[in-house]
Amino acid sequence: MKKLSLKSLLSAALAGILAGAPASPVLAQDAAPPPQNKANLQGGVPISLGLSKYHYTDSPGLFPNFTAPFRTWYVNPGALSNSPRLEQLIQLGKLNLSLQDAIALALENSMDIVVQRYNPWMADTSILKTKAGGFGYGVPNSLSAGSTANLPSLIFDPYLTQNISITSGLIPVNNPLTSGAGTGTNGIASLGIHQSIFNTGFSQGFSTGTTLNVFWDNTRSSSTSSFNLFDPAVQSSIGVSFSQQLLQGVGRDVTRRNILIAENNRKIADLAFAQQAITTVTNAITAYWELVYARQNVQVQQQAVTVSKKLYNDNKKQLEIGTMAPLDVTRAESELATDTQNLIVAQTTQLQDELVLKNFISKDPTASDLIDVEIIPTDKPDAPQSIQLAPFADAVKEAFVNRPDVQEQILNLRNGEIDVKATKNALLPLATLTGTYSSTGLAGNSLTATTPPVLDRTGLSDSLSQVFHNRFPEYSVGVNLTLPLRNRSAQADSVHAQLTQRQLEAQMQQIKNSAVLDVRNTSIALEQGRAQVQAASKARELQQQTFDAEQKKYQLGASTVYNVILTQRDLITAQGTELRALANLAEAKANYERALGRTLQINSVTIAGAKKGDIEKDTLIPGTLNGQVVGTDELFKALDDKAKSGNR
Repeated sequence: MKKLSLKSLLSAALAGILAGAPASPVLAQDAAPPPQNKANLQGGVPISLGLSKYHYTDSPGLFPNFTAPFRTWYVNPGALSNSPRLEQLIQLGKLNLSLQDAIALALENSMDIVVQRYNPWMADTSILKTKAGGFGYGVPNSLSAGSTANLPSLIFDPYLTQNISITSGLIPVNNPLTSGAGTGTNGIASLGIHQSIFNTGFSQGFSTGTTLNVFWDNTRSSSTSSFNLFDPAVQSSIGVSFSQQLLQGVGRDVTRRNILIAENNRKIADLAFAQQAITTVTNAITAYWELVYARQNVQVQQQAVTVSKKLYNDNKKQLEIGTMAPLDVTRAESELATDTQNLIVAQTTQLQDELVLKNFISKDPTASDLIDVEIIPTDKPDAPQSIQLAPFADAVKEAFVNRPDVQEQILNLRNGEIDVKATKNALLPLATLTGTYSSTGLAGNSLTATTPPVLDRTGLSDSLSQVFHNRFPEYSVGVNLTLPLRNRSAQADSVHAQLTQRQLEAQMQQIKNSAVLDVRNTSIALEQGRAQVQAASKARELQQQTFDAEQKKYQLGASTVYNVILTQRDLITAQGTELRALANLAEAKANYERALGRTLQINSVTIAGAKKGDIEKDTLIPGTLNGQVVGTDELFKALDDKAKSGNR
């Protein structure tokens, strides 16, 4: 009777344990979290990375503020503390986190994003500098900051120069008779002079290879010489001169080469930033699902410990009443120790994965309001049947359009083509057409030939009248030719540019091959992940049926508690395997989207930012235009049009 009574008691206790065990790991989620704060993003809401917050491609002009070009722009310090969203999502020491929230927090708080965000803005300053006629600063992953061609430099920024000088002194005269200094015999004669100069000039270079100079010179001079017609005399000159390159340095593609390279480098900086955003999102997704698995695995291991502890305690009781051998108790104790060790490992892994995710979603994971916070993931992995796999050929085409590394290399090839064209032009002789026109006027105070002489007073207005009436014009035109007899430096530049271009073409094929391999590997991993989830789910279902059958046999007296608990342990193992397979599938999906360059589109991330309070629809996400996948030429045309409209 005692044995029968104990068996009934064990059956009832086991039924209670099994009632609390999760039937499927897909459903074994944490308890429902409290209502989320409004800061929580819902799926499909764009996450802006704010690149368009600042624009440094155009500087302020003289109007209406004349001092604006002479003042620096203040660059705001970067935010190095955790974003407000993180604090708003923490409630009662817990962070209930959806996958979309994890992505948003990772993009807001990733220090990699913070650092990388400066590169596009620095590329803006390169465009600004090349618009003035200088060389750009370059950006990471780009070919160069400017063309290596040694061509005539042009300054596109207009310059206004003003020269004011006053000179006064005595000049010793060796021949006083011819200098009008008189015939003094008491030593060396001297000539007193006084001169005031007021010269104004304007110069500017143009993309046609032309340099224009305009000048207005005014000089007022007086001396003690008796031979001067006017004393004081005022001389004015107004003129214009130009130089035009005829061979080397001619053509807008050549003269604007550094601007074109800087604009391409700006796009490269955008693409590099997009690549960093893709990496950040992928890492955050992986860390999120690792934590989901770790938490579920802790529950599974806790259930295993509960079952093992129950087996050990029940065996001890049976040993005490003499119905079980001591060896069975020792075996149960050993299994309990093993399961306890597995639980400790699972709990440690959960803490580590939680710290990893905190590091991704915060700038400072050791902040006082975050360090002891427990993260509770609220999302479940997608069902395998909801994950679509594109045909391999279509996936490769999409990757070539979307992947930032491929698009960066396309732009580097464009820069290489610009450099090849520029260095080819630099092989030509330097031939410069120059021309000058000026008109001069002269006036001043002079004595008339009347008797008695009358002082005739004239000045600047009379001199300018002569200038504008073209009374004393001067014209000049000429050609300056420089012909290098060896030209080795230019030849070296040209060959180097062509070699670089050929190397870039080889690198393009190399990058495409890597992209194809990446797409192939991630698609295989995704397909295998789906198959593993299906197999693991089926195994868990069969193990559930095995356990149910063993339990019925036990209730009928045809089995033992030990066999029932063993089948329960096998069920727990199957549940853990299914959990791991689900996490692997979710991570494989994220890597597949990364390989195809879909990550930002799938997660509604725009790197462009907001203007006037609205999220931009035209983003700089590589390979997209208003959410549509487009060809490379269409994409760059759209980006060019966007850049031009921004400059205006």
